[in-house]
Amino acid sequence: MKYLSVVIFAGLILACSAPAPNFTTLPEDVQTVSLLGDTLQTNSAMLPQELAERIDSLILLERSRDAETEAVIWEARYLGYNGEYRKAVDLLSKRIEQDSKNPALYRHRGHRYISLRVFDLAIKDLTKAAELIKDTEDILEQDGLPNEMNQPKSSLHTNIWYHLGLAYYLTNDFENAQKAYAECINASTNDDMMTAALYWYYMSLRRDGQDEFAGKIIDPVRSEMNIIENDSYHKLLLVFKGEFDPNALLDTNTDALSNATVGYGIGNWHYINGRKDRAMEIWQNVYDAGNWSAFGFIASEAELAKE
Repeated sequence: MKYLSVVIFAGLILACSAPAPNFTTLPEDVQTVSLLGDTLQTNSAMLPQELAERIDSLILLERSRDAETEAVIWEARYLGYNGEYRKAVDLLSKRIEQDSKNPALYRHRGHRYISLRVFDLAIKDLTKAAELIKDTEDILEQDGLPNEMNQPKSSLHTNIWYHLGLAYYLTNDFENAQKAYAECINASTNDDMMTAALYWYYMSLRRDGQDEFAGKIIDPVRSEMNIIENDSYHKLLLVFKGEFDPNALLDTNTDALSNATVGYGIGNWHYINGRKDRAMEIWQNVYDAGNWSAFGFIASEAELAKE
């Protein structure tokens, strides 16, 4: 990661405070600036052909149904998978001008605002999405990158609450994060989504000084659960319960996403147990690994930025 001039960084800060941020002050190969002032480069690792073709077919299918908003969302998701978060935001913003009452548009744009470190606008979008889904039936969200069982585990409602909770968490608004994750848990219908929401809910409670209640909410977590895609969150919850070796968890994760997820979680485990120096060391390792779009990376980055 390279450092850009103070002028460019200031331009991003000004953009982030505007109603619709303009990222054109940044070079094309840069997506945003981290909370520590590092430029975050576009990482256009092309999707495997099979997945790219799958998403292309979904886009065509939605257009054949005259479902333009759904087609645009898939196009934006494709851009996001290829690291083009700014383009994804632009595409979703243009569609919102045409379909301003569709909660899915705000859900996906809010997610990408988190990727771009524009947390205030993420909260605004996801709050809007939460308002729009009130008294509506939930909808299963198809995965752009399917899990090994090809079984989608999240829904429109759970994703809205999950990402809203994360945006609040990243801004240290733990009270509102708790409210969002409680809603996410209530909307969850499977162990995968439940464990992911419980993880961040637990963290929000611990950071808010509610240690006793935090322990109670993860008491139902067991080693034998029907987990397909959120294995790292599941094992972290077992670490918090004292039922899994944190060192073994750090040592056995090799892929970048799991490393960021586990690294932030184990760092937090050390932090809430009074070992701040060790927590900072682990969070720095996560940051240095460079997988900057992962939520564990963003959370580690936010912790380092507080110092």
